[in-house]
Parts: sequence; structure tokens; C-alpha cells
Amino acid sequence: MGGSVMEMKHSHVVLDACCVLNFCASGHLIEIVRSIPAQGVVTEVVRERELLTLQRLTENNREDVDQFEAAIKEGLLAVVDFGSEGEEETFVNSVFALGDDGEAATCAIAVGRGWAIATDDRKAISFFQKEAPHLQILSTLEIVKHWSETGDVSADTLLSALTAIRTKGRYVPRRNHPLLHWWEISMQGNGT
Repeated sequence: MGGSVMEMKHSHVVLDACCVLNFCASGHLIEIVRSIPAQGVVTEVVRERELLTLQRLTENNREDVDQFEAAIKEGLLAVVDFGSEGEEETFVNSVFALGDDGEAATCAIAVGRGWAIATDDRKAISFFQKEAPHLQILSTLEIVKHWSETGDVSADTLLSALTAIRTKGRYVPRRNHPLLHWWEISMQGNGT
């Protein structure tokens, strides 16, 4: 296996829209979220918007929407809304900085509650590092890698999940992504 298992420093992790879409695309949203050693959270803004995005993307494929709704029903993903003026204020400020409601809401709630965040968005990452440098930031690949290592996932299953994330989720790790090498090896499908 190699590599360290992902350690969570926080009780909750707020998933940004990009991560939710990637996990849905993989076809394994439920197992992936279940493998995270913290409570998965999505903001109300992301839930509403992502549901619409998923419905648009998958008019002929209810599976992604069903996975997302099932994860919420089963409590694997808790839906939260702003709970304080401070969170709303951070949201307003971060919308300006990030230009995206979903990312801004995700950052605001994570900052407000001292929770980890899962995002692949460069702007959101640098905003979060500035506003809350003590909080953990996870990426799609870190979480998928953790799922593949703790869930006894075969190289074939991992390959098809990552391929779907690349094609349906339109996700490719940036050149300096710390897990780029893992992605490349896994995409060859011969896992270690």
C-alpha cells in the first residue's frame, strides 16, 4: 500500500461542490464519504446548487442524484446552514474574494466552526489558508486515496472510479499536486 492513512484533525469536514461532484462522478459517493474519519458536511447553498447541477449533468442518469440524496438521508452528509452573523459575514466577504457562492459558503462554515474543508479550488484553498491556517484542507485525491486504502478497493475499481472522476467530473490534478504520482500510477490500473 505505502503512504500514510489520512489523519483527521477535526470532527467534521465541509465538502465543497467540486469534491461532491467528483465523488458522485466516481459512482462511489456513499463509500467514499463513509470512509472519511469525520462527519461529512455540505452547506445548504451547495446542496441546492449541486442538486441542480447533478440533475442537469445526469438527465439520463439518476444515479448521481440518488447517491447524493441517499448520503444526506443516511446522515453521511449533514446539511448545514449559517448559524451565526459571523458566518454570514465571512460568507459575504468570501463571495467577493472567491466569486463563487458554494465555495464561499463552504469556507464560511468551516472557518466559523473550526472544521476541516475538502476542496480542489485553488482560490478557495489560498483564501482558507489565509483566514484559517490552523484548519485542515483535504483534496478529492486525498479522500479517494484514503477510501481506496481503507476500503480494500481493487486496482480495477479504483481505476474506473478515477477515470469517471476525470471524464464525468472533468477533474485532473494540477501539476504540483502532492498526489499526482499516485494518480498517474493508479490510472495505469496496475495498483501496487
